[in-house]
Amino acid sequence: MPTYSCRTKEELQQEQSKLLARYAALKQEDLKLDMSRGKPSKLQLDLVSDILTVLTDPADCIIDGVDSRNYGDLAGLPCAREYWADVLGCKPSQTFVGGNASLTLMYDLIARAYAYGLKDSPKPWCKEEKVKFLCPSPGYDRHFRITESFGFELIIIPMTPDGPDMDMVEDLVKDPAVKGIWCVPKYSNPQGYNYSEETIDRFANLKPAAPDFAIMWDNAYCVHEFDGEFQPFRDIISLCAEAGRPNMAYEFASTSKITLPGAGISVMASSEENIAYHLKHIGVQTISYDKLNQLRHVKYLKNRAHTLEVMKRHAVIMAPKFEMVLRMLRAELTNKGVAHWHHPQGGYFVCVAAMPGTAKRTLELCTQAGVTLTPAGATYPYGIDPNDSMIRVAPSLPPIEELEKAMQVFCVSLKLAALEKMLSEM
Repeated sequence: MPTYSCRTKEELQQEQSKLLARYAALKQEDLKLDMSRGKPSKLQLDLVSDILTVLTDPADCIIDGVDSRNYGDLAGLPCAREYWADVLGCKPSQTFVGGNASLTLMYDLIARAYAYGLKDSPKPWCKEEKVKFLCPSPGYDRHFRITESFGFELIIIPMTPDGPDMDMVEDLVKDPAVKGIWCVPKYSNPQGYNYSEETIDRFANLKPAAPDFAIMWDNAYCVHEFDGEFQPFRDIISLCAEAGRPNMAYEFASTSKITLPGAGISVMASSEENIAYHLKHIGVQTISYDKLNQLRHVKYLKNRAHTLEVMKRHAVIMAPKFEMVLRMLRAELTNKGVAHWHHPQGGYFVCVAAMPGTAKRTLELCTQAGVTLTPAGATYPYGIDPNDSMIRVAPSLPPIEELEKAMQVFCVSLKLAALEKMLSEM
């Protein structure tokens, strides 16, 4: 069949009638399905819950002469810093190990920049006349909310399959008010893109006017393949140092989707100078994060090689779900001319670009049929998608039988929203 745009008004109305009948039948099923966030499923949590039995004796709590039950080691247990250095490809001295959420480390970094400034800041950001932050979009809503909460001006940077539009980035950083950029370099949230070698090189070689410009390098999905073998990534910290800006990059990661999101460990990696500077401020805030949990994770995950083995077990659960989503999209939406999407090999999302002007309506129809997805606009600064197009699908949480039903609702809703728009414009 030809795309919708090539059909007559009568043909579109016939298609709409068929879809409305399907939609009514789906509504009758009284569904209550949630695909709003990238949460691990119960199967994944059960898979790694034996981490809870790693420490069973008081003697297990002592490692390399350090008692993890006691005060001290503000930057993290030495073994935990070594673990993250192995995973990220940096040095242990360039790491700070935190609690369960890397988001907390990101927020705290921006808060310190606002209150005190960063290592190379001429003054605290709160004393600046204006602070601007670059936001590759579609992107991660929680990133944008951090910088929005401090009153920064958020600037959309279009995403490409190679990463952010670097021509635009390189031009905008000439403004000294531009203080940083959010990045998810591997399996970007939500499109699942990997930054190209050229893009990463251009990031490392940025020459921003602001001496305290910060690349917020959220490597959340650094070991999160579900289709194919592990894809190595480059160490942004050493690349920036080689380019003469050693303090420019801050890298973040966590075990949230490796072990237990509510009880994991996180890391901030940067230059040794930056880590030393931030430890002075963090030492006012806390004596240390949960070192017992750090030790539990080191004993359980061991190193990057063993962590990748754990992730292969996750992939056995995740891959069929993503395969289901992509198969449904192909079956329902191919050759309709109403949406396109990228086939990710890792991460936690599939991003569907619907016909401009139809994302909100698509999600409204999904909600009415009992399927909850991430709100339209959430993947853009201020929650406003200028094209009302991008929709983030999170397949990880529902059981696969529920996921199939949810995708039926989604695809029917998307087509109905497109037909409504097209017919209203005829």
